[in-house]
Amino acid sequence: MMKIPVQYVSDINGNPQAVQLPLSEWNKVLNKLKKYEQALKLRSDLQEAHDQVAAMRKTKARKQDLNEFLNEL
Repeated sequence: MMKIPVQYVSDINGNPQAVQLPLSEWNKVLNKLKKYEQALKLRSDLQEAHDQVAAMRKTKARKQDLNEFLNEL
């Protein structure tokens, strides 16, 4: 777990409104977030591919081979 030195910004009544952290720490947080988003996208794409394969297996329609798939890219 990341230990980040955080400062809280409060309103006149003492209610927290925002946080401040060093720019170097913010960049680290953004990099981690980017990696998590990429992993989530990959997982979603793999799930979609799995679902498509499962649906194709249930049909008798002609399946696309790998060369045809790659040629479409």
